[in-house]
Amino acid sequence: MRGQLIKRYFITGLLIWVPLVITGWVLSMIVSTLDQSLRLLPESIHPEHLVGFAIPGAGAVLTLLMILLTGLLAANFIGQKLVVWWEKLLARIPVVNSVYNSVKQVSDTLFSPNGNAFRQALLVRYPHQDSLTIAFLTGQPGGDVVNHLDGDYVSVYVPTTPNPTSGFFLMMPAKDVIELDMTVDEALKYIISMGVVAPQPHARITTNI
Repeated sequence: MRGQLIKRYFITGLLIWVPLVITGWVLSMIVSTLDQSLRLLPESIHPEHLVGFAIPGAGAVLTLLMILLTGLLAANFIGQKLVVWWEKLLARIPVVNSVYNSVKQVSDTLFSPNGNAFRQALLVRYPHQDSLTIAFLTGQPGGDVVNHLDGDYVSVYVPTTPNPTSGFFLMMPAKDVIELDMTVDEALKYIISMGVVAPQPHARITTNI
């Protein structure tokens, strides 16, 4: 009995510490990466030289301010002209042009408030008809692909577990996917936890797109 109690207390302690340690480790990596932006500043105005000691997260704050300032400048007429000029300049560089355009198309699709990418969690049959998994709607097939599809298709992304940043891009008949009454955050938690953290059922589920 005492051994079972010790085991239960140990597991309870693990359930508390493991998420905390992993969360702290991930946040530490993110802050350390963002702190590299301090290298853009002259050595004389680094926080370590101004206050006498390093300030963790100062680079992260600087990075966020740079992003905010860039968005503010790009939102006005002059900023938009500068962005167009910058993109035309990059278009003249062969390799850079290909990489930049590809990344920009993906980022515009993912972060555009009017886009449909990763706005809806789906239930699809994958990798065979007898199994189901969670996927995300990414849009509609385009280009010459449409000429080879019979019927209404949707583009979906099937993430892997526990790392959802890798996965598979599939084009599936719209009638074969199930639209879930589940937020993207809930779906991601479900995937990352390998099904352990199940989202609470909502009141309604729509059966197709």
